[in-house]
Amino acid sequence: MKISVSFIKSKYNEKDTVNLIDKTDAEYVHVDLMDGKFVEHKNYTVNDIKNIVNGTNKKLDVHLMCKNPSKYIKDFASLNTEYITFHLEAVKNPDEYIKEIHSYGIKCGISIKPKTNIELLKPYLEKIEQVLVMSVEPGAGGQKFIMDSILKIESLKKLKNDLIISVDGGINDKTIDFVQAADMVVSGSYICLSDDYQAQINKLR
Repeated sequence: MKISVSFIKSKYNEKDTVNLIDKTDAEYVHVDLMDGKFVEHKNYTVNDIKNIVNGTNKKLDVHLMCKNPSKYIKDFASLNTEYITFHLEAVKNPDEYIKEIHSYGIKCGISIKPKTNIELLKPYLEKIEQVLVMSVEPGAGGQKFIMDSILKIESLKKLKNDLIISVDGGINDKTIDFVQAADMVVSGSYICLSDDYQAQINKLR
């Protein structure tokens, strides 16, 4: 299982947090970008992110919690990005964004909220590389894991077993036991509010 670390909630500033993540064996730095429209809060500009991740050797796993993904795709494609993920609930024509992300040679992911039916993903599963299952409501760190998310992982595996299934929200050394079928987990506060990032990652692994 791969680990993608979100720096959105930390004991340190974002730049120092990413530097600490960079020293671990986590596979990705998870970038949460919120526009204040799709979710209530707005956090960073693209320039903020460029400064925060400058110098890291980790690949970026970008999660756009935004109404207009196209506003950000080109900029993130110019960074050391492996995945750009947008929300199914945020757009009217997912195919348009899948094509745009792929046009830059970047892997595409689609994220769904806890209450979204996975059946709505079926038309796109053959066209994307990742599904990001939200196990909390998107928009804030440190929330409690929603147990129903486990069923989504199992169902997605049956629909397409070569898809990267990532789970984001409330991931810690207890909830990790429930998501063993996932290929990747996103963990933020569990790692970044600790004094030893690698020790926490070891517990997840």
